[in-house]
Amino acid sequence: MFDHGSYQRVRETVTGRPPSPASSRRYRRSRHAPRRHRPERSRLGVECTQDGSARNPDRPCPEYHSCHNSPLSSASRVEYRSVPHRRHRPREEALGRHRGTPPEDAPDSPRPDRVRRRRGRRRAFAALSAACAILLALALGGWLLFERQGGCGGQEIPLSVAAAPELAPALTELADAFNDERHAVDGRCVRVEVRGADPADVAYAAIGADPAGGGADSDVWIPDSSLWQKIVQRDAAETTLTGTGTSVARTPLLVAQRPGGTDSASQGERTPSWETLLPTAAPGAESAGVQVIDPLRSSSGLAALALVHGAIGGGDTTSPELVAALQNLQRDVSADEASAFEALRDGSAQLVVLSEQAALRYNTDHPDAPARVGYPEDGTYTLDYPYLLRTDDALAVRAAEAFRGQLVRQEAQAVVRAAGFRSADGTADASALDGAAGFRLTPPDDLPTPSDGSVTSLLRAWNQLQMNSRMLAVLDISGSMAQAVPGTGLTRMQVTTQAASQGLGMFPRDAEIGLWEFSVRIDGDRDHREVVPIRPLGEEVDGGTHQEVLGSALAGIRPEPDGDTGLYDTILAAYREMTDSYRGDRVNTILVLTDGSNDDDRSVSLDELLEELRDAYDPDRPVSVISIAFGPDADPEPLRQVADATHGAAYATDDPTEIGDIFLESFALRVAEDE
Repeated sequence: MFDHGSYQRVRETVTGRPPSPASSRRYRRSRHAPRRHRPERSRLGVECTQDGSARNPDRPCPEYHSCHNSPLSSASRVEYRSVPHRRHRPREEALGRHRGTPPEDAPDSPRPDRVRRRRGRRRAFAALSAACAILLALALGGWLLFERQGGCGGQEIPLSVAAAPELAPALTELADAFNDERHAVDGRCVRVEVRGADPADVAYAAIGADPAGGGADSDVWIPDSSLWQKIVQRDAAETTLTGTGTSVARTPLLVAQRPGGTDSASQGERTPSWETLLPTAAPGAESAGVQVIDPLRSSSGLAALALVHGAIGGGDTTSPELVAALQNLQRDVSADEASAFEALRDGSAQLVVLSEQAALRYNTDHPDAPARVGYPEDGTYTLDYPYLLRTDDALAVRAAEAFRGQLVRQEAQAVVRAAGFRSADGTADASALDGAAGFRLTPPDDLPTPSDGSVTSLLRAWNQLQMNSRMLAVLDISGSMAQAVPGTGLTRMQVTTQAASQGLGMFPRDAEIGLWEFSVRIDGDRDHREVVPIRPLGEEVDGGTHQEVLGSALAGIRPEPDGDTGLYDTILAAYREMTDSYRGDRVNTILVLTDGSNDDDRSVSLDELLEELRDAYDPDRPVSVISIAFGPDADPEPLRQVADATHGAAYATDDPTEIGDIFLESFALRVAEDE
C-alpha cells in the first residue's frame, strides 16, 4: 500500500520545498496512486521516459517529473508520469443509471475548443467537397452544351447584312435562328445582324453619288436585283463587291391592274406583251397607260426600261423611238413603291409594273380591292436578290459563307416562299398565290439580263430626259409659211403648229415653255414678238393651264403676208433673253422653226451673230440653240454654224411632216451630249 505521508516526505527531501496545499489537494482528489504503464504523451504534449527525461529534447518534462537529479539512488526513486487524458463524454451527458450531477469541483471537460476545431474542419472539408462537386458538374454540363451548340465561344464575329427592305423581315427571322444555333468560325460564334436598306441608297453610296446612303458599310449586300451590282461594278471598280452565284429569292415582274378597271392587264382572252403594253409610239399616240416606278430608285422601274429597250429592238439609246417611249413613261412615273400602290388604289394609273411579291403585298394590304395581275406572254425580267460580299476580311468572308449556306437550305427557302417570294428554282408557295387575282404557280419565261453598258446608258438617257426643260420656241411667221405642203392639204404653218402642239405632250407638267413669233419689224423695230411668256406647263392661267394656253396660241398663229425672215436678229435676241433668265436646275434651250434664210437687210451679219454667240456662251451656264429648217428655201448651213457656237443641233428636211420625228431627235440630243 502506498503511503501518502511517506511520499510527501520523500518529495520534500528531493525538492527541498514543502508540499503545497494545492498539490496535496490534487493528489487527494485522485484517491488512487498513479498506475505504471508505458510512457505516453501527457496532456501538455510531453512524453517522458522512465528516468524522467523527455523523448523530445525540444520539449522537456515538467519539473516535478524529473527525478534524475535526485541524490537518492535509482532504487529509491519513485516513478511518476502524468496520466494521459482520456476522451470521454462529460458526466452531464451520461446515460442510464450512471447519470448524475458532477460535483462543483469536478474538472471541466477536456479541450472543448479542440473538439470545436475538429468539427469545424470536418464541416469545412464537407463544404469544400460539395463545392468541388458542383463546379465539376457545371463544367461538365457547360462542355456538353458547348459541344451540342456548335462548339463556339469567346468574342463573337459580327456579320452585318444590308438587304432589300421587302426581304429583310424574312432574313431577320432566319438570322435569329442562325444565331441561336451558334455557328462557329475558328471557335468563335458568328452573330448576324440584318437591316433593311434601299438598294439605290447602297449603290449610289458605293459609287460616291450619295455618301450618306444607308447600308454602305455592310459585310453582305442583298439588293433586289443584279442590275445594281452591274452599276456599282461599272462605276466604282475599286469597291469590293464579290458575287457568290447565290440567289436568295426571286420574283418576276408583272403588270398590275387597278381594281375595277378594264381588263387591260390580261387583255381579255389575250395575254399581254411588253410590246403592246409599253409606249413606243410617237408623242400624242394612245398608249396603254402603263406606269413605272422611278428607274433611278427602283429595280422594277429600271428593268422596265430594259424591257422597253428590248421591245423596240434594242440598239442605240438615242434613237427617237426609245426617246418617245421614255418621254411617255416620264409623264406619269411613280416616285416609289408607295406612290405606285396609291396610284393603283385611287385609279390614277391603269396599269403599274410591279414585282410579283409587291403585288402580293398590295393585295394583302387591300383585301377589299385587290389588284389583278398579268404575266406578259413574251417573258419578263426576274428580280434575283443576289448574295454579294462587300468585304475581303478572311473571318468575315467565312462567316458570310456560313450564313449563305444557311439561306440555301430547304427550311430557309420555305421561310422565303412564305413571304411571297419564289425560290431560286422558281418554286412558289401555293398558299400565298391567289389564282383568282391572276397569280400563277408556274414561273414565267426569263428574258435576258441587260448588259452592263445597256443599264448605264438607259439610266443616263432617263436622267437626261427627266431633267426639266426650260425652252423658248421661236416660230417663223414669214409669208412663205402660208405655202401648201403637197399631199397634205395643209400649209407649212399648219403642219408646223400641229407638230409643235404634239411635241408639248412630250414634256412634263413642270417643264417651262414660252413662245415667240418672228418675221421682220413686226413689233416696232423688233423682228420678234412674245406670244406666251415662259411658264410651267401645269401652272394655272386664266382658268386653265399654261399648256392649254400654249396650244390655243399655236392654233391661232397666222403668217405675215409678204413678211420677210429676220432670222439673225431674232436668234440673238432670244439668246440674250435665255442667258439673262438662266435656270441652273433646268435644260435651257432655244428651238427655232423656220422655212427660209435670213433676208433682213438691216440685221446683224452671220459673222457678227456667231461672234456674239461665242462670247455669250458659258459652259457653266449653257444655253443651246436647236433649229429645224424645212422646205426648199431653207438654208441649213448658217444654222449649223449657230449650233456649233452654242453646242446645239441643226436639222433640215424638205418635208415639214417630219417635224414630229425631228422633235424626238432633238430630245435624244440631250442623251447623246451626256454620253
